[in-house]
Amino acid sequence: MSVVPMCYETQYFGFTPQTCVLRLYISFQDYLFDMLLVVESVILKKIEKFPESGISRLEVRRSTEKYLTFVNDRFNQLFQRMEKCLLKMVLNVPRHVLLPEDKVHAELSYSKEKFDSLQSDTRSLQAQCRAESQAAQALLAELEEQKVMQAELGKILTWFDGMDKICREHGNFDLLESFAFMAQTSKKLQGSMKEIDKKHKKLRLDVTSKEDV
Repeated sequence: MSVVPMCYETQYFGFTPQTCVLRLYISFQDYLFDMLLVVESVILKKIEKFPESGISRLEVRRSTEKYLTFVNDRFNQLFQRMEKCLLKMVLNVPRHVLLPEDKVHAELSYSKEKFDSLQSDTRSLQAQCRAESQAAQALLAELEEQKVMQAELGKILTWFDGMDKICREHGNFDLLESFAFMAQTSKKLQGSMKEIDKKHKKLRLDVTSKEDV
């Protein structure tokens, strides 16, 4: 059996030519063995009709095995020729023939320099894709932060709307004036608190001095 790899033929047929030839060989061998068993059974039936012949079943089996060896040797010699014919002529794809899916390689052949250039371009595109992916992730993170800030601004605007409503209910229609008024009132209250604290301290000093007397 030939051991030469026939990859292109395997790609075309969908099976290895050597496997096909081997299966044919096994099929012929099985048929040969079965045929000789049938012949042997026929001979034994004929001998049973002639008991005076003196031929035993063991002698018939030995003769069958001897004939099988002889026929098998001749068959192997013939099959070697058939194998060469099958592998070289029937199950062989000529070297100048291209399969349809491989014709593109002949039309678009490239050199090692082109291959290296394509690899370099591929690496550059991969790096660009990674950079764009990282930039997209950064933009998504920024959008999430903007959503949070937008929610906080919404809360502040709601608070201002509430303050504006309160001001309008109390007759003040300008929120900025309200804040200015509140700031002035706060300053006045702080001044009053300081004045009261001073008077309170002074009063305590006066009380303490009178107790000492």
